[in-house]
Amino acid sequence: MRTNPEIAPVFHADARAVVYEGDCLKLLASIPAGSIQLIITSPPYNIGKVYEQRSPLELYLESQRRVITECVRVLKPQGSICWQVGNFVDKKGLGSIVPLDTVLYPIFEKLGLKLRNRIIWHFEHGLHCSNRFSGRYETILWFTKTDDYVFNLDPVRVPQKYPGKKYFKGPKTGQYSCNPLGKNPGDLWMIPNVKNNHVEKTGHPCQFPVELVERFVLSMTEHDDWVLDPFAGVGTTMAAAVKHGRRGVGAELVASYNAMARERVTAALNGDLKVRPMNTPIYDPQKAGSSLRIAPWLKPLVNNGPVYSEPSGKQFVLLEKGARLKTRAVS
Repeated sequence: MRTNPEIAPVFHADARAVVYEGDCLKLLASIPAGSIQLIITSPPYNIGKVYEQRSPLELYLESQRRVITECVRVLKPQGSICWQVGNFVDKKGLGSIVPLDTVLYPIFEKLGLKLRNRIIWHFEHGLHCSNRFSGRYETILWFTKTDDYVFNLDPVRVPQKYPGKKYFKGPKTGQYSCNPLGKNPGDLWMIPNVKNNHVEKTGHPCQFPVELVERFVLSMTEHDDWVLDPFAGVGTTMAAAVKHGRRGVGAELVASYNAMARERVTAALNGDLKVRPMNTPIYDPQKAGSSLRIAPWLKPLVNNGPVYSEPSGKQFVLLEKGARLKTRAVS
């Protein structure tokens, strides 16, 4: 494992990055009040992953309250907290789900934070459900401590849909009607999640994509600001922070994840972290030529091969390249 003197094992103000192995509450206790500009994290969802111990929802929320309370203490007055969560699945309730953002919101509200956005992160890959629609989004609650907060839109603008559009009447006739730097990305973010063929993939089963963190780092912090992740995992938040000239600090209980985090933060400091670049277009198999869209009335003729026949209702079907297409009617 590579080591880097700029990565400290405990918090101190002169470090470029801190990777703390242990309970985040112990790390938070060592950070002076009002020191952190941005806190962004994805806490455990209490669903029994390898890095968490499943507990009753009430106990989980209490543990989250303790962490959130300390996060508010260390946050600067102009700072932001971004809490990214999915659903808690109640197995005893026949698999009914509890949207964690809805039950965590009152904790932030009671601590005096102000909700600025409820951001939907949409992705296209994940576990497939058979008794409900498969989950393909999670939410990020963005809170600020005060009304005087840092927000810089220009660094995170995305390409305009119609960049050449101009005013056709009025005093601005002929001038471009859109911002030449791009448009506001809105509160629905389509960013691929990190699966097996993703360039950022590590041994962690639920890691952040760097691009997701970069949007917050670039819009809510300035150069040299501290960015904190109390549930750091494999260090995506710290890596994204130092990649853009900020300072990153995080805590993680699992030793192997801490080792990966140090590797990735070192790579970010050295400028060779492997990432999916910001605003890279979403992969489209049809445009890439790896599949061919065929008529909506076709359906598989046999179960063990790419042979299709009609009819099948209204659904579009993707036919693999090289597959044989048959159009005789099926009785």
